[in-house]
Amino acid sequence: MPKFMDVHSGFNGASEGQIKEAHAKDNELQKQGGVKFEKYWADPEAGKVFCLSEAPNKEAVLRVHEKAGHPTKEIYELKYSG
Repeated sequence: MPKFMDVHSGFNGASEGQIKEAHAKDNELQKQGGVKFEKYWADPEAGKVFCLSEAPNKEAVLRVHEKAGHPTKEIYELKYSG
């Protein structure tokens, strides 16, 4: 299954708890879209959150994030890893 990295903006100053809560919402909804969120990283000073997932396509990732309340159009399919 393809892997995706997405980038969220607007999390400036978000606490660790707030970011965990946003990720928990994704996890609650992921099965509905056939998505598996694997890991996330955050840079609250820059207001960025990065999510690694497996999904049938980027639209599935987008739909889950939209339902969870933090949509993003910045979703990249990962082709290579080292």
